Amino acid sequence: MKFITANQFTADSAWDALPIANMQGVTTRLHWTDKPYIWHANDGEEVFVVLDGMLDMHYRDSKGEHVRRMNVGDIFHAEIGDEHVAHPVGAVRALVVETEGSV
Repeated sequence: MKFITANQFTADSAWDALPIANMQGVTTRLHWTDKPYIWHANDGEEVFVVLDGMLDMHYRDSKGEHVRRMNVGDIFHAEIGDEHVAHPVGAVRALVVETEGSV
């Protein structure tokens, strides 16, 4: 059993994570960051939940590039191949659920 106070979690470097669970190949991790990630498209689905702070989620679709501000409690679901990158506004803590080993 685990109890985690998400807003107190910090990491040594941007996008480091605290592993929470691995359920039949689906990982749940708590990430901390204060720097943008890189543009990427996952090879599995991803659920991204902002737990503390806010960020701008950049994403691309057939109509071009877009940005959506995400606040505490907001959820982003990326399907396989959806291009996206998170840009935090200050420090952010996010819960990420994805296929184990997904990039």
